[in-house]
Amino acid sequence: MKKDVKKVVLAYSGGLDTSIILKWLQDEYKCEVVTFTADIGQGEELEPARIKALELGIKPENIFIEDLKEEFVRDFVFPMFRANAVYEGEYLLGTSIARPLIAKRQAEIASLVGADGVSHGATGKGNDQVRFELGYYALGDNLTIIAPWREWELNSREKLLAYAEKNGIKIEKKPGKSPYSMDANLLHISYEGLVLENPANAPEKDMWRWTTDPKDAPNESEIIEIGYEKGDPVSINGKRLSPAEILTELNRLGAKHGIGRLDLAENRSVGMKSRGCYETPGGTIMLKAHRAIESITLDRGAAHLKDELMPKYAELIYNGYWWSPERLMLQALIDKSQENVNGWVRVELYKGNVIILGRDSKTDNLFNEAFSTFEEDNVFDQKDANGFIKLNALRFIIGKKAGRKFK
Repeated sequence: MKKDVKKVVLAYSGGLDTSIILKWLQDEYKCEVVTFTADIGQGEELEPARIKALELGIKPENIFIEDLKEEFVRDFVFPMFRANAVYEGEYLLGTSIARPLIAKRQAEIASLVGADGVSHGATGKGNDQVRFELGYYALGDNLTIIAPWREWELNSREKLLAYAEKNGIKIEKKPGKSPYSMDANLLHISYEGLVLENPANAPEKDMWRWTTDPKDAPNESEIIEIGYEKGDPVSINGKRLSPAEILTELNRLGAKHGIGRLDLAENRSVGMKSRGCYETPGGTIMLKAHRAIESITLDRGAAHLKDELMPKYAELIYNGYWWSPERLMLQALIDKSQENVNGWVRVELYKGNVIILGRDSKTDNLFNEAFSTFEEDNVFDQKDANGFIKLNALRFIIGKKAGRKFK
């Protein structure tokens, strides 16, 4: 049974699906629709979304198109990379980390315009419905959530196209547009569908949109230096840049050198497995460089605890719990660990590889050559290791006396 909703804020891209949803909301719910289009670096011209919304009867004051690239990188991507977050050992969470920001801004716009509902175009099979809606519940003020894919019977492309034709919704095929199901933002681009639905099939070579094939990447490597402050990259080759500028430049460099391609069969939050391909050039560089600067600035116990907690942190983001108390608790711990992660990392980029060439911190370096050297030193008495080892072996000694065997 449909709830009575007067005004709905729709996460709107201007594409076929969300244009149909816009019209469907008007017809089925008889409500006023507000469109919200977020620029988080997807690399597409967004002004056509405004024109399309106007053509579908949306009032100019009800069309919101906002540049959120800096907020996206500063408040979502960078905090996640402080944790070195990787889902199931490989995925850098490019789609997962964008949804909390979109949901947050939708809820804010709903409050601003007095809307009592929000809507999205995620399907009932995927992860994004969970990510959006957990955000609405956490941040919204008693909003009705409308998920058309869980309500309507337009469950095939043929039915969607027929609905669009019947209602005069323009269907535009953009030149060079990929036939894959794609999601792009400043951190990554993803591909699903078509031949990828069979994990035994290799991705088609012309599928990749951002990165050079590593085999075709430049034969000359490129060396860059990334500066870090409190765990975040702040400069490239000595030039300070904003968060979005940092990621944009690392994307350019990584894509040029064939860095960041991934082919993954992952476990969706709703239960089934899904095969997707990803390009995350800048993020791949950031992950390797961040671990390098941490290697000399983090205490062993702190570093190991972070590594133990990371899979849980990554899973929370993947499953949509960015706004949960437990993610916020983990973030506070992670951010505390980053207070001394300051310095620089020198990185070589070459045919799909990110190679660490050096790292240093003038203020927070825990690598002490006087202790670590293989040459003669005057600070470490090697005889001290005798008692240390014997204490660690004490449980074995006692166990053997009691008749225990360790094989």
